[in-house]
Amino acid sequence: MPDLRARYARLAAEVHQPAHEGSMPVWIGARRCGMAAPAARAALAGLDGVREDGTGLRIGDDLPAGAARNALLARVADTLRDAGCLRGWRGELLDVAAADGHRLGAIERAATRPLGLLTFAVHLNAWTPDNALWIARRALTKSTDPGLWDTLVGGLSGSCETLEDSLLRECGEEAGLDPPDLVCRSPLRTILRFQRQLAGEGMQVEDILVSTCVLAADARPENRDGEVMEIRHVPVATALAMLDAGEFTDEAAAVILEDMLYRAGGGLP
Repeated sequence: MPDLRARYARLAAEVHQPAHEGSMPVWIGARRCGMAAPAARAALAGLDGVREDGTGLRIGDDLPAGAARNALLARVADTLRDAGCLRGWRGELLDVAAADGHRLGAIERAATRPLGLLTFAVHLNAWTPDNALWIARRALTKSTDPGLWDTLVGGLSGSCETLEDSLLRECGEEAGLDPPDLVCRSPLRTILRFQRQLAGEGMQVEDILVSTCVLAADARPENRDGEVMEIRHVPVATALAMLDAGEFTDEAAAVILEDMLYRAGGGLP
């Protein structure tokens, strides 16, 4: 147990980093919601509806939440893409949230990191009845961490989705699990906030949430969306060895370590 706590504490410290030098706070309306990387600031200079002042990069000062603000956020994303600031284009909208979680609008997923916007990642960490851990290997076509191992289910919450709905959607897409397969799981809990620099991309500012689940002995998770290349279960000792060897994403490593502590402390048996 002390070793697990120490590993988790080290990882939590490693993923709490300051913004890149030259970054600037992002404001939408009257609320602060991100940190714009220097390249994003340069790309957005002169864009109608965006300005810099002594407090930061301000987007849509005079626009209330709604269609007009979202249209401006779409132009912001297009401008960042045209300037080469985005890593791919997902065609998925995520909510733009203030630090307190208040929804400010919606923006293309790929634009969140150049602007250092808060996102929410939901994970299902699943176990067999005899205490083996289900894990999934990311497809080689993934733009982030291709080929690394992950929790059985993990993904970002989409715009206008509840966190629970996001988790259920991801369970179906990534592991072929439907609500009847998930009756033995804990409520989602927030474990930590990743805040780290990503070279050439900006900042990942992401709340990591997890639900712990014990799947039935005859469960056979199967990927449906093509984003996973392999699913299997491994003993705890094997999972820890893989973690130490760097075979998991940092997010998965945090979820797995926290979940082992959670179960040892009286969570799901």
